[in-house]
Amino acid sequence: MTIPSIPGYRITKVIGLVNGLSPRTRGIGGVIRGALQSIGGGEITAFTSEIEKARVDAISRAIRQARKRGANAIVGLDMETSDMGGEASYITLLSATGTAVIIEPE
Repeated sequence: MTIPSIPGYRITKVIGLVNGLSPRTRGIGGVIRGALQSIGGGEITAFTSEIEKARVDAISRAIRQARKRGANAIVGLDMETSDMGGEASYITLLSATGTAVIIEPE
């Protein structure tokens, strides 16, 4: 979670909650690669790359939503992940949620 304020700036208006979602499917190829990499232990690079892309997409979507609503900043940004698709969990959902605000220098 990020900080609730921005040093050197003051919040002049709270616009409200914004979020960006980025669902990702691993596909059968990614699942097999991940399973093979997990045998040796350590980082599963196939998943790391996809999760990083999803994180960037989720944050970008939250920023776009905030700008559309007239905000120039987001405070209290929180990132969450969840697996969807039952026991197979072929879909990972990343969510970026925060408060859209208008700030100005102090």
